Amino acid sequence: MNLELRGVRKVHHGRGGAVTALENIDLRVGSGEFVCLVGPSGCGKTTLLNLLAGLESPSEGEVYADDKIVCGPDPSRVLIFQEAALFPWLTVQANVEFGLKMNGASPQTAECQAERLLRIAHLDQFSRAWVHELSGGMKQRLALARALAVEPAVLLMDEPFGALDAITRDLLHRELQELWMKTGKTVVFVTHNVREAVVLGDRVLVMSPRPGRLVAEHCVDLPRPRQIEDVGTVNLARRILADLHLKEEAHVLRASR
Repeated sequence: MNLELRGVRKVHHGRGGAVTALENIDLRVGSGEFVCLVGPSGCGKTTLLNLLAGLESPSEGEVYADDKIVCGPDPSRVLIFQEAALFPWLTVQANVEFGLKMNGASPQTAECQAERLLRIAHLDQFSRAWVHELSGGMKQRLALARALAVEPAVLLMDEPFGALDAITRDLLHRELQELWMKTGKTVVFVTHNVREAVVLGDRVLVMSPRPGRLVAEHCVDLPRPRQIEDVGTVNLARRILADLHLKEEAHVLRASR
């Protein structure tokens, strides 16, 4: 599934007045592409994901999925948060089965599909465990397995590994790359970690401070699977980080005039 934002502007209205989160966003993500968004806190990365998910509507412009206007949420586009949104009253397997049953799958089909996805996520030995018995990394793998259960065409990921330790994060980087290469799903991934963006993405898009604009694009032409300590990853991340700092400094200078 391809995704597109055309001339998108998003304004949030609150008690403190109107705040422009995004300004003049034009973006196209090709079917099966892995795109990472980086930028300073508050630049509108999460807002952009919410627009693609159909959880918010643009103030101006239009959002498209497979050339059809996005009017609301759809199972074909699944949003995965930093905090795994799991059901603590259900077992690991029941969490995965939930979406399948909601989509009308029989108990037998749901059980078989859940078992397959838990094997992919390396959680099959914990199928009868409760959510509180899992580590942080296991919870994120479970959230990913549950998202895949409804067979979405698009994964929208909002800093899903941000709260994990370095060893667990590196493990999940490898697993996510392998999963993406097997399934060919379209992925839009938000992160503050520039190296993480280089490890995972086909493209890394840099956003400016609020109001968020797309101010730079870096194509990642490195062989997969990648690791965060690879020389090519480190060198490209350094260039992107320097670009990010230059954009922030330019924004500060403009704002001070």
